[in-house]
Amino acid sequence: MKSILGASAFLGFPISKIDAENNSIQELIDKAKRDNNGSMFGFKCSKIEKVRIGIIGLGNRGNTLLEMLEYLIKNNHAEINGLSDLTYKKVNLASEKISSWQRKKIKLFYDSNDDWKKMCKRDDIDLIIIATPWNLHAKMAIFSMENNKHVGCEVPIASTLKDCWKIIETAERTKKHCMMMENCNYNEEELWILNMIQEGVFGDITHTEGAYIHDLRGLLLSDTYYQDQWRLNEHINRNGNLYTTHGLGPISFYLNIARGDTFSYLTSMSSRELNLSKAAKNENHPIQSYSCGDMNNTLIKTKKGKTILLQFDVHTGRPYTRINKVVGTKAVHDGYPSRLYIDKENIPSWGHNWLNKDEYNLFKTKYKHPIIKSLEKISEGFKQGHGGMDFVMIYRMIRGLNLGIPLDINVYDSVMWSAITPLSEISVASKSQSIIIPDFTAGKWRDYSSLEIMNNII
Repeated sequence: MKSILGASAFLGFPISKIDAENNSIQELIDKAKRDNNGSMFGFKCSKIEKVRIGIIGLGNRGNTLLEMLEYLIKNNHAEINGLSDLTYKKVNLASEKISSWQRKKIKLFYDSNDDWKKMCKRDDIDLIIIATPWNLHAKMAIFSMENNKHVGCEVPIASTLKDCWKIIETAERTKKHCMMMENCNYNEEELWILNMIQEGVFGDITHTEGAYIHDLRGLLLSDTYYQDQWRLNEHINRNGNLYTTHGLGPISFYLNIARGDTFSYLTSMSSRELNLSKAAKNENHPIQSYSCGDMNNTLIKTKKGKTILLQFDVHTGRPYTRINKVVGTKAVHDGYPSRLYIDKENIPSWGHNWLNKDEYNLFKTKYKHPIIKSLEKISEGFKQGHGGMDFVMIYRMIRGLNLGIPLDINVYDSVMWSAITPLSEISVASKSQSIIIPDFTAGKWRDYSSLEIMNNII
């Protein structure tokens, strides 16, 4: 139960900014018993016939999310009443785009770094969508809930454990949805695998693997893609798995995390850093030294004995993958490319071959997720945004608010998946010591079993 890092210190700051001490980590564990109550499991707000939206951040990601709302606006499920960014150019361009979908005039907020707060205080907005740099997510989410707004926030929802607790406490007190918008949970392949798991195809799951392996060197070193190179700064100052949720979000649904099982502890290890600094030197970039290792491996054990391997590498030139491996007693799946192995009934097959194309397609068709089947029928824009997952995510969030039903990703999911980053940093800094993962659910993971994403709403 000991950590070489003081719990009171690392609750509030990224690991690179604190000193190592021989103090107990017990404070983190006890906090779950006294400061939250799990009351947002199954939370339903009153029906919102037309969700009135304000968006903070209209850069690359904000504009993509904006486009996902076109169908919902045209079908009177939503309207956009506010747009906020640091420049008039961005909010005006976004406003012009929206003008072809809705007639109602949109209020623009761009006068100062804090102008977004004015938008959050308006009484003609129900939902704030946050698409800003990571370090702003938590404070914007908290401020929005404090001002009577539901929240849809880009990943991660928080970068420190202190902010993770603040978000949960605020959501429980204000009774507002706070959903981290993890789009990979809505990808067709992940939904297909989830449906097969729910239907018993995999049997009992023993092990999973997920990743964010994506060569981002060109974007990280660009002086225009990420404003003020905010994302590169994360790699200068931090060392761990800095982007957990693309792999961990779908896996958490596969394993019923917070719905019958939960994370227990982790250990994390980073390789040395070479590839990003080499690219920076080749580009004569002014910053050529980084704390974050090229490759991070984080291994998580659940309370029920399942294991999760998360990998993170955005420095190395290699093909994109999220791995998406599921190992069960009856079947195994590997992603990138997607392959499926089915063990024979009763007698071990001792097989070494994946299903052939025809066999694979039979499973693909039979176990297509009901959400995908429904959306294929109703929306021509279904394949918008990363092959469709962005649209499905936004559609599910807005329709959930319309119907007054629990959202697929709740505040506990959002915090649990995001908290792995600061916990991985602690483990890396302490020579890969095992770090206990706090129970953010106040023990409710034992009692709550509903997986909302299996509810086929249209």
